[in-house]
This record gives sequence, C-alpha cells and structure tokens, in this order.
Amino acid sequence: MNIDAKLTKYVRASGCAAKLSPGSLSAVTCRLVSFHKDLIVGFEGNEDAGVYKISDTLAMVQTVDFITPVVDDPFIYGQIAAANSLSDVFAMGGEAKTALNIVGFDAKHHTSEILGEILRGGQSKAEECGAVIVGGHTIETPEMIYGLSCTGFVHPERVLRNNTVQEGDVIILTKPLGMGILITAIKGDLLDMPTMKRVAENLCALNYQASLIAREFEAHACTDVTGFGFLGHLQEMSAGRLTISVNADAVPFFAEAEGMAEMGIIPEGTYANKEYLQTKVRFCRDIGFAKEMILFDAQTSGGLLIALKASSADDMIRRCADMGIAAACVAEVIAKTDADIVVK
Repeated sequence: MNIDAKLTKYVRASGCAAKLSPGSLSAVTCRLVSFHKDLIVGFEGNEDAGVYKISDTLAMVQTVDFITPVVDDPFIYGQIAAANSLSDVFAMGGEAKTALNIVGFDAKHHTSEILGEILRGGQSKAEECGAVIVGGHTIETPEMIYGLSCTGFVHPERVLRNNTVQEGDVIILTKPLGMGILITAIKGDLLDMPTMKRVAENLCALNYQASLIAREFEAHACTDVTGFGFLGHLQEMSAGRLTISVNADAVPFFAEAEGMAEMGIIPEGTYANKEYLQTKVRFCRDIGFAKEMILFDAQTSGGLLIALKASSADDMIRRCADMGIAAACVAEVIAKTDADIVVK
C-alpha cells in the first residue's frame, strides 16, 4: 500500500497545531503555582520543561508536546513530531531517556498501517538520541495528533535555563527560520518537491548534538524556537532585565519563506506573536515586511538559541559546523534599554 499523501486531509486543513498565544498562555499559567523543595524548574519563566531533583547528582526533566500533521508522509510526520517533543529535554541540557506516545487517530478514515508508520517515525528519532519509547496512550479523534511525553536526566547544577543570560553574552541559533510560513505554504500546495524535502529534513533534525555542544562550551542559557517564534523566545531569554540586540542580517532563514511571506502566506500564530511583542520589540530600521514576519514566525521543531560568552562563539560555531549544524551568531546581550529586544 502506498502511504504517501495519506494524511493530506489533515495537512491541508490544519498544518501544525495552533498553540495558545503568548499572552493567553501567560494569563493561565500565572495562576498556577508549583512548589516543592526538590522542584528546580516549574511553571515560572515559561521554561521548556520541568526539572525535579532526585539526588545531589541527578534531576529528572519532564515535558510533553504534540502536533497535527505538517507533511503528508506519516513516517516523516512521526519523525517531526518526535523531534519537536524531544527538543525540550535538550534545551534544558538534559539527556532524553524514555518517552510515551501521545496519539489522537481517526481510525474511521485511516488504516492501522498509517498509525504504525507514524509511531515508527517517532521511534526512529527517539532511538537516534538513545531514548526508549516505553508505551503511550491512544484515543480516537477527528483531528489527528501525535507527540511524546518525554523524560530525561540532567545534573541539578547543570540545568540550562531560558532566562539566565548574562550581559556581554552572544546568542547562537542552530536552525534557519521560516518553518511556520513554509508549513502554511505546504498546506496550499505552493512549494516544489525539492523545497518540501529540505523543509522536512530541517524539521526532522534533532537538537541533540547542538545541546551537547552547548554543554561543552558551558552555555549560560538555552531554549528552543517553537510556537512563540524567534523574537518571542528571545524575549523570554531577556527576562525583562536585559536587552537582546539582534543583527537581522545575520539571522538564517529559508529564502522561500521570504517569498511566501510577501504573498501573505503567514500562519495565524505568527500574527499573534507580533501583536503580543509589539511593546517589547523595537526595530531600529526597516527590514521589510517579509523578514520582519519571519522573525515573529511561529516555528515547529525549530533550532536552539544558545547564550554563551562572546569569546567562545567562533569556536562553538566551528564545532557545530563539524557536526553538520549550520549555526550562526545572531544577537548579543546588552544592558537594559527601552525594549527587551532591539532589532538592528
């Protein structure tokens, strides 16, 4: 049976799952309080995962994420969803160990073979980073979803937070931007096959090696670029106490995303990000509508943003290149100005 294009109904209808806007999410989580003497990371700070101390040398990292189909091939969809879920463990500096499948499946319109391919794709990504899928839960839903609930481990004193940047740091980005726009373009049959293949390869790529390199260079902070977009996650890194100055010309992105954005092929979440950040981001020059929207673009399975001392940046970028990671230095951390983020 040819399984290619069997998820078309869902890709065309929804693309990636729409997340709550940053403002809506903050309004909910600010009412939740989690406290325990061994809880290292909880709700505060919109961190990528929770971290719970088990002993003086071991802490548990926990996270969960799932998405609707973003490509037609179920195996690749499973890979993308798993890479997206596992990324939160890597962003905290952790090693992924186990995962549980989370599945919403339309058994009325799709065969069990398709579900098997989705799960096989997810398992391939877990195995790539040494994690083990130990089970999961499946329900029948009209809109298909797949993702992982992941558990990892990290030393309690080596947790990478998203808001511990230091003045003078530079910030490295490990994947190009534009995924939200390009996924929207895939929904509309607007991309050719070679471009779709490059987009899929980017989405499937794990952030595991980039996380190992961040730890090797004693990164001060780290997060991954997902639904809140490049500028949204940088704003979280600033923590409102410092300013992050972005070099717009240095930010890597898919050239095709610029063309799609100029055509208005932009996901709703990207507009929501821009609206939320309008008082927190200042553009020092006109970079053009398309590039501006790419900086706000809601990503799926984006790269890591890694803050480290400036003297280590070149060595880290070379180390990433040796591992096939096209990392770029995109910003620096400066004293607080009138905005959390300035784009130059």
